[in-house]
Amino acid sequence: MNHIAIGGVGLALVLGLGSLAGAQQQTSSNTQNSSGPSLGDYARQVRKEPSVMSKAKVFDNDNLPREDKLSVVGKPAEQTEATAPDQAASSNTAGAPATSADGNAAKAAGDQSNKDAANKQWTDKIAAQQSAIDLLTRELDVANKEYQLKAAAMYADAGNRLRNSADWDKQDAQYKQTIADKQKALDDAKQKLDDLQEEARKAGVPTSLREQAQ
Repeated sequence: MNHIAIGGVGLALVLGLGSLAGAQQQTSSNTQNSSGPSLGDYARQVRKEPSVMSKAKVFDNDNLPREDKLSVVGKPAEQTEATAPDQAASSNTAGAPATSADGNAAKAAGDQSNKDAANKQWTDKIAAQQSAIDLLTRELDVANKEYQLKAAAMYADAGNRLRNSADWDKQDAQYKQTIADKQKALDDAKQKLDDLQEEARKAGVPTSLREQAQ
């Protein structure tokens, strides 16, 4: 009886181990099926289709890109910071011509204003001298007319001339001296006007302004 019991126990162990091995083989098969092709299958596929490996581009010294631009992470930010002062300087430089132009325009306006003021001073002097000449000319004309009228009246009456010859000679000398003085004053005024015209010309006063002042 004991031998029969031991034999039954051994048979049960054998059957249990067989069931366990079958379960492990089934589990391994399911794992392989669920995880996709095995490494051996992939190797066989590569041998059948060599183009699979050729799709990956390999770089060496012969085919390294020489003209293509490579993107380097991190550098653009540094370059942006480095070029920021240059851009600011460029902006300031761009604004400089405008500031310079405004300064030149203001200077030109100031120079023109000073020039106009100087021209006006010259034209005022010329105009004043011309007025003096006009006044002396009228005075000389009046003196000449008075003398002519007086001389005509004196020579028209022979008796009066004989009676008052001494007095007339004195008046005649005075008239002639007055006329001579006025003529000299007029000549001096005209010379002064010529001198002013020449000085104004040297000072850059346009001819039109010099002639307009006369």
